[in-house]
Amino acid sequence: MRRPVNFLSLSIVLLLGLISIQLPTSAGLLVGGQRSPSLPFQLPQTTQQLYDKRSLYRKLRDGVIRTIWRVPACPQLKDNNAKLSPPRSSPPSTLLARYGGDVVLRFEIHLAEESKALAEAAHILFLDVWEFNSDWVDIRLSKDVVPSLLGLLPASLQHAHTPLMHDLAQAIYESYPSPAFTDLSPASHESHRSFSPSIRTAPDETNIFFQEYQPLSVMIPWMRLLQSLFPTHVRLINIGISYEGRDIPALRVGVHPTNSEKPSGPRKSIIIAGGVHAREWISISTVNYVAYSLITSYGKSKTMTKLLEEFDWIFIPTLNPDGYVYTWENDRLWRKNRQQTSLRFCKGVDLDRTYGFEWDGEASKNNPCSESFSGEAPFQGVESSRLANWVKNETENNNAEFVGFLDFHSYSQQVLYPYSYSCTSAPPSLENLEELAMGLAKSIRQTTGEAYGVTSACEGSVTASGKNRKDGEVWPRIESGGGSALDWFYHEMHVRYAYQIKLRDTGSYGFLLPSKNIIPTGKEAFNAVTYFGQYLLGNKGIETLDDDVLNNVNAAFTTKQGDPLPHGGHQNPKPASIIDPKTATLSRKLGYIEETFHEYENIDTSLDDMPVLDADPNATPPKTEEEDEEDEEEQESPAWELRKRRRG
Repeated sequence: MRRPVNFLSLSIVLLLGLISIQLPTSAGLLVGGQRSPSLPFQLPQTTQQLYDKRSLYRKLRDGVIRTIWRVPACPQLKDNNAKLSPPRSSPPSTLLARYGGDVVLRFEIHLAEESKALAEAAHILFLDVWEFNSDWVDIRLSKDVVPSLLGLLPASLQHAHTPLMHDLAQAIYESYPSPAFTDLSPASHESHRSFSPSIRTAPDETNIFFQEYQPLSVMIPWMRLLQSLFPTHVRLINIGISYEGRDIPALRVGVHPTNSEKPSGPRKSIIIAGGVHAREWISISTVNYVAYSLITSYGKSKTMTKLLEEFDWIFIPTLNPDGYVYTWENDRLWRKNRQQTSLRFCKGVDLDRTYGFEWDGEASKNNPCSESFSGEAPFQGVESSRLANWVKNETENNNAEFVGFLDFHSYSQQVLYPYSYSCTSAPPSLENLEELAMGLAKSIRQTTGEAYGVTSACEGSVTASGKNRKDGEVWPRIESGGGSALDWFYHEMHVRYAYQIKLRDTGSYGFLLPSKNIIPTGKEAFNAVTYFGQYLLGNKGIETLDDDVLNNVNAAFTTKQGDPLPHGGHQNPKPASIIDPKTATLSRKLGYIEETFHEYENIDTSLDDMPVLDADPNATPPKTEEEDEEDEEEQESPAWELRKRRRG
């Protein structure tokens, strides 16, 4: 027998269903309780958010249905659905329209003719050259332009290219801090904030500022917060005003200890800059990470405290605020600044090609649409001119001496030193530049295992395979290297140690590096900066050993007679102090403890086999077993007996 249908109840069910279907599916102004940044598209809501908004109507509808048709509830199905993670949505139509037909191709270069042909083709077709080094060139272009490009290239390059990104629009979409990829429900937040009785310290990943890339509107208040939290050694300063009227913010980090007995000379300063090219977001986050790490390390380590007492650190997260804002609100892949050029529809100047030293504007003077347009005169780039004027003013009027310059870029994982404008002109302090550059690359490798190449900025920008390039041969360049900040600081401002560091990665994501790489890249850069500062203190690339570390080593190896050493060591009488921090030179410290004590946890040996360092730095080092055997053999010889008789 069929159950009679209550048409009034059925009408209510249909009405509730229509209401739930008509609920808005686009993101509002507030996402997850917070106002979302101004983006070139609207962020879609997550599955969890839509489920929460429709839950009331669904409960009413399901309740009416169960009452009329007596359908049993299914709690197991409800629990399973609650555990489903929100799916990734596809890019919005605005991004698909701009980037949907683009592709990034990598060309492998082996001959000078190939390099020249590719450079000319990129100039003719106004192509966006992403990155290039001695082995490859990455170019972004529309799929429709690929046949035209190949038609301008020699036969050897027709098949010598591979696509790096098959879906550029999706990669761009995922580079924004979109809540569409994060469960923002209250339950998820509560689960992360639940109490856990653990004695482990919280990892760096708990700092939400470095969980995602941050827009300028978030970055500047964060910098003000650092100034207010650490007023003893942090000041927020303004380098100048950008073309569109924005401040170029910077953090001056340093402590000025007063000492009336020691005359105060010029204050040594180090500039760490990023964001010269707007689309290189990882460089901006890295400068912020290094600044935060250095600021919060003050007072916790003698090494870090000394770095802040000896130097003023100037952190400039983005020298190009106008371009950076434009990448958030309009074009994620914008490179230059936003000033007007001679062509109304081609804005922007490459801020790293507009400095006065060896400015090479003739190469791109008639092509304002070029991504490397250097302007029509030196220092035409507004922001570059502001930085140069600020540095000169600090030197001439504020008793500052700039001794270091680190310019973070992306990508290709390289440490580059002067010169950029020429591969034939060698800097006067080439040996010192190479030594420190190798140390920077080593410190990065010891941090995360990532390999960074070391070369001059010119050779790092010339496509030339080592096995095919003749000695002294200069290959054609994809872009001009003149007018760079690197060369200007080194040559004009006499900054002895100036470097350009190209961060992660080597092409898998390029400028669209996922945000999960912010913290690992920041750690690499922070260790490199720490090494940089220690080198400038006079350690010349040799790792510093704090007095606390030396005392710990002495305490570990100085035991009472008969006491067993930890980790399986043998019993021995108490030896003399192994290291005297006040008298032992740094080289002798390292010479006797680097290999013996660095891996002390794995040592299982007697103190009789360990070298003991005399407190006198000029004392003769102990002889090895081979030297002892040679002495014994010599003592048994007739010549030794003759010398012994003469002395007697």
